[in-house]
Amino acid sequence: MDQVRSDNATDGAISAALTHSLIASDRVIGTEVRRVDGSKVGRIERLMLDKRSGRVAYAVMSFGGFLGMGEEYYTLPWAVLRYDTGLDAYVVDITEAQLRDAPARSPEGGDPEDERAWEEHVHRYYNAAPYWGI
Repeated sequence: MDQVRSDNATDGAISAALTHSLIASDRVIGTEVRRVDGSKVGRIERLMLDKRSGRVAYAVMSFGGFLGMGEEYYTLPWAVLRYDTGLDAYVVDITEAQLRDAPARSPEGGDPEDERAWEEHVHRYYNAAPYWGI
């Protein structure tokens, strides 16, 4: 029987690389979303996962309001967010006007055909590749 030998240095490097690229969902929730210039846009309230692939499809972001009152929620395709270590936040390249005009609901059941049409609309709006085509 062949034995697989483990090289601790290699295992450590692989482990470190994986650790730096993975994050627990509870650490993403509550993370600020900022613009490229560093100004605050909102914060991530929830992640929407594709059941079949396991990929993160959307981040539901809160926007506006004061002390939790009057907040609006926007669903952003995960592909439009990028993590900036310097800002310790997710960054989007979107203006306030673009955000206010964006589709404001999140996918939550209903007719699957209606949901797919809504998802296609959201991805076109943000000019993002659809998660189901990746």
